[in-house]
Amino acid sequence: PGAAPVARAPYRLAPSEMKELLEQLQELSDKGFIRPSSSPWEAPVLFVKKKDGSFRMCIDYRELNKLTVKNRYPLPRIDDLFDQLQGSSIYSKIDLRLGYHQLRVREQDIPKTAFRTRYGYYEFQVMPFGLTNAPAVFMDLMNRVRGIHVDPAKIKSIKDWASLKTPTEIRQFLGLVGYYRRFIKGFSKIAKSMTKLTQKAIKFD
Repeated sequence: PGAAPVARAPYRLAPSEMKELLEQLQELSDKGFIRPSSSPWEAPVLFVKKKDGSFRMCIDYRELNKLTVKNRYPLPRIDDLFDQLQGSSIYSKIDLRLGYHQLRVREQDIPKTAFRTRYGYYEFQVMPFGLTNAPAVFMDLMNRVRGIHVDPAKIKSIKDWASLKTPTEIRQFLGLVGYYRRFIKGFSKIAKSMTKLTQKAIKFD
């Protein structure tokens, strides 16, 4: 906030990259992802080759990122993700098409995304690749859209639990299901009748 605009000169691109740039600018413009700009902010364009041989247009926002207040939303740790794969033998992945481009940039922040090319000066109306807060914002959205769920395999033993017959068995059961109380709205109210049965003054039939 309050930082002076930063402008960097465009990078030199190979002829093949210039051709790719023109095509991608046209596509982004046709989709309404970018628009002409007159912003004092300016970042250069570069290309990253993807595994399938195609090119991803990226904007070098390093100078802008230095001035950005960081979003501290927690991202998954790589080692935690690998721990979840333990024991698996079949792996797959889902590539959410143009995931970042499904998020709109706030109108007052759009000028900060400006980039200059040989073919014109543009700014993003949707979230581009390269912004320091993009991964955190996207992860936050995915968690809010999908929510946080319990692995069905983890609660199978609870669902298959035999009928409780003693106060001790009730305490054991409540201790187990209590671990998942953050996933259960109104847990205390739901478990109230069972909790009462653990009290000495209450007769258990």
